[in-house]
Amino acid sequence: MKIKIKYIVVLITLASLGSIIYGFTLEEAHPLAPKFIGGGTIGLFLIAMPLFLYKESKGKNMKDYMLTKENIDKMQENERKKPENQ
Repeated sequence: MKIKIKYIVVLITLASLGSIIYGFTLEEAHPLAPKFIGGGTIGLFLIAMPLFLYKESKGKNMKDYMLTKENIDKMQENERKKPENQ
């Protein structure tokens, strides 16, 4: 059974957001409140975001997104081709 990364990312994101919300709903004096908030933040930024970026960038050429002289010339050429009445 092959689980898609998309569903794993969504599950981690929801669990992280749930943990953050649960941490904020606990009383301020509760000793575990900061741990829930911190764990949710770590889940979002150190687990879910890199997995999402890996999934979305798979199969794409990074050279196409670099600001090289060649790509800048292509962008300027596309700007010249646009009609003025848009």
